[in-house]
Amino acid sequence: MSTSSPAPQAVTTRLLSLRNVNKSFGAVAALTDINLDVAAGEVVAIVGDNGAGKSTLVKVLSGVHLPDSGTITFESNPVSIPDPTAALHLGIATVFQDLALCDNLNVIDNLFLGRELRPGRLNEAAMETRSWELLRQLSAKIPSVRIPVASLSGGQRQTVAIARSLLGNPKVIILDEPTAALGVAQTAEVLNLVERLRERGLGVIMISHNMADVRAVADRVVVLRLGRNNGDFVVGEVSPEEIIAAITGATDNAVTRRTAQIDLRSASADKGVTRS
Repeated sequence: MSTSSPAPQAVTTRLLSLRNVNKSFGAVAALTDINLDVAAGEVVAIVGDNGAGKSTLVKVLSGVHLPDSGTITFESNPVSIPDPTAALHLGIATVFQDLALCDNLNVIDNLFLGRELRPGRLNEAAMETRSWELLRQLSAKIPSVRIPVASLSGGQRQTVAIARSLLGNPKVIILDEPTAALGVAQTAEVLNLVERLRERGLGVIMISHNMADVRAVADRVVVLRLGRNNGDFVVGEVSPEEIIAAITGATDNAVTRRTAQIDLRSASADKGVTRS
């Protein structure tokens, strides 16, 4: 696949928006005033150091955690995501880093686990046909849907997990570290899958630590630092050094300067001082 960065796409249909989303666990603020937009046919990479809030954000969007405050809008409608089932019904599917596959089951059984087609009895023929349809949509390279998942490579296992997420016809797919611990060839295979998802018009949120992978497929990069937004960059208009600086806090940027101004105004208001 080409290693050049994709051209920035015009945002035409905004699928998902977060505004001022907060989540705390006791005295620990995991997310503070998080804003995020994801459009149809757009890959948004979420990057940040350990403890930046990436996992909490994924769990808020997938219905594992309810935010303490803020608004989530899906297809222009304010929504609540109280549990994972609600997320799926909205059209948000999540592929977690552990993939949650059963090694002893074959590809078909993994794809339909808990969602078997059984109008009276198990319809294995229909499930096999649907399995191949899903894999062809992703241009997947899997020799057979009857082999155990344990015999597949890391890239092929990621393919099965992504194909399973497509069963509910989602509009947004969240991929949590999809290329972690994969070799070069398997990583390229997974990045091709991400491009296939974008071509199908889905909004893709990709959590990643790998800047090369991010620049290969993402349209935008959203940086989280210490549970806050710390940058929203268009790929092709920003250098890797600028992204890393936003991740580490090595330099200031528009977001940090604006946050400092807000904090200063708040402090002044608390002291009864009016600033122009």
